[in-house]
Amino acid sequence: MKGIYLLVLSILLVAATIACAGTTSAPATITDDWGREIYLETVPQRIVSHVPSITETLFALGLEDRIVGVSDYCDYPEEAKAKPKVGGYYTPNIESIVSLDPDLVLTDGYAADIAKLEGLGIPFAVVQPKDINDILEDIELLGNATGEQKKANELINDMRSRVDAVTARVSGAPRPSVFYVFDATDTTKPWTAGPGSFADALIQMAGGENIAAKAQGAWIQLNMEELVNSNPDIILVDSMMGTAVISPDQIKKLPGWQDMTAVKENRIYTIDGDLVNRSGPRIVQGLEEMAKILHPELFQD
Repeated sequence: MKGIYLLVLSILLVAATIACAGTTSAPATITDDWGREIYLETVPQRIVSHVPSITETLFALGLEDRIVGVSDYCDYPEEAKAKPKVGGYYTPNIESIVSLDPDLVLTDGYAADIAKLEGLGIPFAVVQPKDINDILEDIELLGNATGEQKKANELINDMRSRVDAVTARVSGAPRPSVFYVFDATDTTKPWTAGPGSFADALIQMAGGENIAAKAQGAWIQLNMEELVNSNPDIILVDSMMGTAVISPDQIKKLPGWQDMTAVKENRIYTIDGDLVNRSGPRIVQGLEEMAKILHPELFQD
């Protein structure tokens, strides 16, 4: 009996040791969105993210203490602004990244210089979601890479639940036509969101019909004839495009635009582009806000 007792006690002690140390020392191999296998000798403790959506996800997973560097454009949550900066989104400063001694760098693959890290022995992973499901899978990927699988699963389940709640509520409702104004620098040929963009996907999920849903690209320009003929019921204006932003009051005064149903019925709304176009956890908030704009009658409780 004594031998059995000692054996059971030993097993329990080993299990406890693994449970305590599992998120800090266990090696792992992850596969990123480019299909690259990245071997991590230990769970990363010094992470650099030069992509705003990835930075937001890391904070949502409670990893703020492990983030040692972010891009100049990583501005959410507020605490991200205080992190050391490593340059622009497309132009990260490799020397700055190396100086931070990271054990993992996270990118979406659009900054070519990041590939230089491979030759310097610094592992980097590409997180490049193409749709809403990919965003959820990438949260799982980041959870696996950082040893925070439980928090990742909790976040994914919460996001799925909220998405399902919106899509269930708008199911069967009339679908208004929507024009999403991304960039109105040229008001005669405004940029909008087509298939392959998150904005297009959210419009559909929120119970609307994107007038550019059959366009030949994720981001395209519509000429005035196409826009007027489409005659959208609702106009959504991205509020995060700086000098490219146009206000609802300005839209009401524009030749051609004045004849559209959305303008005549005063159904022009602004929406935070970061909620709609950043591929992180807040995209669900973007869906919720868009659904309330498109179907206010369904969200009065």
